[in-house]
Amino acid sequence: MVSHHVVYQLVLFALIWLFILLHLTQPNRAVADAATPTAEPEPLHPKRFRSNEPKPFEGLTQKPHCPLCERDTAPPQAPPPVPPGPMPSTNRRPRTVDTSMHFCPHAGCDYRGGLGLGNLRANGHPSGGPWRQFHCTSCKGYFLETHGTIFHGKQAAVELIVRVLACLAEGLGIRATARGFEVDANTVLQWLVEADEQLRAFFAYFLRDLHLEQLQLDELYAVLRELKAGEINDDDAIARLEHSPYWVWTAMDAKNKLLVVVDVGGRTLAMAQRVVHQVTEMLALGCVPLFVTDGLKDYGTALLTHFGHWIQPERRQDKGPMPKPRWMPLPELLYAQLMSED
Repeated sequence: MVSHHVVYQLVLFALIWLFILLHLTQPNRAVADAATPTAEPEPLHPKRFRSNEPKPFEGLTQKPHCPLCERDTAPPQAPPPVPPGPMPSTNRRPRTVDTSMHFCPHAGCDYRGGLGLGNLRANGHPSGGPWRQFHCTSCKGYFLETHGTIFHGKQAAVELIVRVLACLAEGLGIRATARGFEVDANTVLQWLVEADEQLRAFFAYFLRDLHLEQLQLDELYAVLRELKAGEINDDDAIARLEHSPYWVWTAMDAKNKLLVVVDVGGRTLAMAQRVVHQVTEMLALGCVPLFVTDGLKDYGTALLTHFGHWIQPERRQDKGPMPKPRWMPLPELLYAQLMSED
């Protein structure tokens, strides 16, 4: 009987011989590679470099949203009735009190809002007060000469109100001003609100139809006390101010140093639209000055909203639908950004 050791050796010898035969039957890779012709290398295409030249603005398919513009485009109301002519003079003794700078404020009066129409008569000082009373001979109504001013209906002296407002204008706080003049803080606040309304009306009446060459638009902020004291660094201060709602927006005439717009609000697109809208209300018809701003991108959108127009692009193909109209800036609009280097 053959031992298992001999059988193992025979099997091992057979496997080794099989591997040798397989190795001999395979062709030599080096000879095969030499026999096959070498393929020509594919040509290398040059890389395409992107051009740094700015591409022309293709326009917008929709006009940017501005709430104030939508409010102004509301359906127009009926025009007010034409006021009647001046009242004829009487044969009485001429009046010594000039009433040409006052008008009747009563609703329903035909002479309401008219200056110098001869319908007003001076009627003395009621209860011995400091203000004169006027009488309208058309509607038979009475009103004080302080109607429509911050002094109307107040018992405080004019000098006191003026001094309080002067202190507030100099930067003194409401509570400090109230303590200094022994006036209630809510009263001081009410005077401040009424003065703001009066100044806005005065500002809107006189600053209009302006012909300006260059406007500088910017947003300012107050320096934080912690930054001045060294409690926080510049990065923290900027991070706080980016989310602060108390930014002061200004639009100033670069030539005459005239503040055309002063407003307070967050550093948002809505505020940029609001400031530019106020500028357009004060400019003369057809006046488009040079606008200079900082790097805030919202200025570009706001200027495009208020100084743009619709144009119809030309058809690129003979067939097919017409291209959509594009909202493009006016040709006379000039806009520049001044970027500060850190």
